[in-house]
Amino acid sequence: MRRRPRLCRDAWLTLLLSAALGFLLYTQRDGASPTTRAPPARGRQLPRPTPGLQAREPPNTARAAPLAYEGDTPVPPTPTDPFDFGRYLRAKDQRRFPLLINQPRKCRRDDAAGGSPDLLIAVKSVAADFERREAVRQTWGAEGRLQGALVRRVFLLGVPKGAGTRTHWRALLEAESRAYADILLWAFEDTFFNLTLKEIHFLSWASAFCPDVHFVFKGDADVFVHVRNLLQFLEPRDPAQDLLAGDVIVQARPIRARASKYFIPQAVYGLPVYPAYAGGGGFVLSGATLRRLADACSQVELFPIDDVFLGMCLQRLRLTPEPHPAFRTFGISQPSAAPHLRTFDPCFYRELVVVHGLSAADIWLMWRLLHGPQGPVCAHPQPVATGPFQWNS
Repeated sequence: MRRRPRLCRDAWLTLLLSAALGFLLYTQRDGASPTTRAPPARGRQLPRPTPGLQAREPPNTARAAPLAYEGDTPVPPTPTDPFDFGRYLRAKDQRRFPLLINQPRKCRRDDAAGGSPDLLIAVKSVAADFERREAVRQTWGAEGRLQGALVRRVFLLGVPKGAGTRTHWRALLEAESRAYADILLWAFEDTFFNLTLKEIHFLSWASAFCPDVHFVFKGDADVFVHVRNLLQFLEPRDPAQDLLAGDVIVQARPIRARASKYFIPQAVYGLPVYPAYAGGGGFVLSGATLRRLADACSQVELFPIDDVFLGMCLQRLRLTPEPHPAFRTFGISQPSAAPHLRTFDPCFYRELVVVHGLSAADIWLMWRLLHGPQGPVCAHPQPVATGPFQWNS
């Protein structure tokens, strides 16, 4: 008779623990914790066009609920903090900041190499990240002539957060600028949500100091770029015609969960989905589009997510970004049918243009593997799929 109350008590305890576990799983599923990793396979990647084909209008996805922006965004290139939307709304019209370090001769015709750049490489960076800048300089971002094309490079920086308590950072950047002549520094604070300011200031700078540049590649410091493949893709293109190509995302919707670092209130953006945009990890645009974007972005209200903001500027120009299969702003996904396959392999990288999310050591290593005396031994390349990236099921 004494066992029955004990069994009843154990049953109630088990039920209580099960309810607590279920509640914990529910809150995790609903995004109680912000995501900071590269995304899992949450959507279906449609076939992508082969290089050179024009972008298509996104198919009708009225039946499929688009997934959220947070899932299509790799690890940010700069540190993030909880976003103060009150401060943002009060200061959103402040969009002109002084240029503290300039490179006015970067694209001059009287440069020793002669002529305007065929390709200008612009890399988003932060003051403390010298190691990544040096890796880019010594590998894929090297200046000079490649396949007959003149390549130039700049790094885009803002003032480090909390720089008022540190006095040496400015002297270090000025010394780095004297050594490499590739630092652009503006007076706004270098935070994740100020990348939009970095976008508009670079567009304005390039229009003023590189007005005759043929093409511009803009990306993060943690990407690997196969510049030869990029130049091969650009060779038949006319720099006087509109072009913005990359890893195009369509039908991404804003995050409404306040816990997310990508939280966008309804009052800031009321539409259900974002316009089509190219992933900010790396994309290429023509000189003609650069100059038109500089003008269009000056007329578009600032938005705190830089690649979405650029999509808004393209929308104002009625331009559709062109998807390209070799721009991998999510990195190289592990094939589900071959979980043993190593994706950090030069045979993968040999056929691509951009791969996002590499350390400085990874960039060095992959560059040496691809450009060593013998090069990688690879099978024939497989045909790539076609179509823009799209969030649907």
